Amino acid sequence: MAEDTLTSAVELPFHARVRHGVRRPHNWLQLVRFATVGASGYVVNIAVFAMCVHVFGIDYRLAAVISFVVSVTNNFWWNRHWTFSARAAHPGRQGIRFLTVSLVTFGFTYVVLVTLVSGAGMSKVLSQAIAIVAGTPLSFVGQKLWSFRT
Repeated sequence: MAEDTLTSAVELPFHARVRHGVRRPHNWLQLVRFATVGASGYVVNIAVFAMCVHVFGIDYRLAAVISFVVSVTNNFWWNRHWTFSARAAHPGRQGIRFLTVSLVTFGFTYVVLVTLVSGAGMSKVLSQAIAIVAGTPLSFVGQKLWSFRT
């Protein structure tokens, strides 16, 4: 008889979940924190990228990979401990999920970077800056809904 009891919530349609989500102040606070962490990662990424390209003469495509590795480490720690306050979950599992979302986002930003530099002839550092901004919404949604979901 206990098995007949309804214990699961009804799945709301996507538009209803979005409407409910944007009405919760906590989600907006998380977005601000995510943007703050992202801004620090953005500065780290651009600084490492520019140093690799202009100081060490590394090809911009390899510099994008190096700057990604440095900034993703910074962002994981801050997002785990501050943005999503997800310290109770196992860090290895979160790290794998975070890295997966970050790699998908990196793939997108890498395509944007190469397209802007090779296709549009833009400067490398400016192209990197634009590419990171373009990938930020994808990263936020993936990190919130999968990596650090409660």
